[in-house]
Amino acid sequence: MAHINELFGTLSDGTPVHRWTLERAGVRVRVLSYGGIVQSVEVPDLAGRLVDVVLGFPDLAGYLAHPEPYFGALVGRYANRIAGGAFVLDGRAYRLARNNGPNCLHGGVHGFDKRVWDAEPVEHGVRLSLVSPDGEEGFPGRLELSATYTLDADGALRIAYEAVTDAPTVINLTNHTYWNLSGPASGSTGGHALRIDASRYTPVDADLIPTGVEPVADSRFDFRTERKVGVEYDHNFVLDKGRTEGSVEVAELYDPASGRVLTVATTEPGIQLYTADHLGEPFGPGHGVALETQHFPDSPNRPGFPSTELRPGGTYRSETVYGFGVRE
Repeated sequence: MAHINELFGTLSDGTPVHRWTLERAGVRVRVLSYGGIVQSVEVPDLAGRLVDVVLGFPDLAGYLAHPEPYFGALVGRYANRIAGGAFVLDGRAYRLARNNGPNCLHGGVHGFDKRVWDAEPVEHGVRLSLVSPDGEEGFPGRLELSATYTLDADGALRIAYEAVTDAPTVINLTNHTYWNLSGPASGSTGGHALRIDASRYTPVDADLIPTGVEPVADSRFDFRTERKVGVEYDHNFVLDKGRTEGSVEVAELYDPASGRVLTVATTEPGIQLYTADHLGEPFGPGHGVALETQHFPDSPNRPGFPSTELRPGGTYRSETVYGFGVRE
């Protein structure tokens, strides 16, 4: 089932924002046309109790008042950071909006998380689409893109992205949902257990820009065997599977208190673990954990990283699947 459940709110310029509700296999997901935001995901615990497991707000005003944490949003054109807010493509230098110290973060000041997307129903879901004009936030090329949110037969949330361009550009899209498998009011997720299938990660400098690629062995970045999430992570993990045509499971988050399990499968070569240690009101530090499937930060300036270039005639495709279950 997919339908416009209600008019969720109206922007100051009169633009309406709608909320879509998807329900299947005992899972209920709500998606906003504003920012492609995943507002809520309700899944059962071991006793069958349905609880929302993402951080969000009950009204549009909440999202407008708290834009920087990117609650549940679709971020782009370029998820994560581009160093110095600049890159060179085909010998031409591009200056981007700088909204994270010296860097461009998640597409700039007015990224896709702050746009109202067109929405249309599809089987078991909703497709959001928009056009990003040439030069928006400094990025080259007119970009036409879509993000399709569907629920699989087992209740898994599948997000599939597609984009085309009329000029060479770079693109890196992700979803920025904060997960708390005990529920948004339950406090820290530091006790959740996490597994990531990554033997390497990208250490960062003081501006959170990668300095290279290092092994996770014998470090606090080794999540190859499930262990508590802990705190102070805002790092990209290099997935062992690399970039794949179809989604492959790469991570699992488990909450011992409720028995809920979140699995993450993706086509992407990386995943950003962000433990939200500085999250403010109405939540607190560490009250959610983000698992952002992606290409690597600052790839446009790193020839050794997987390429994020998109050229005319090509199609950008990316997919991530969030699965839900329980275990003792």
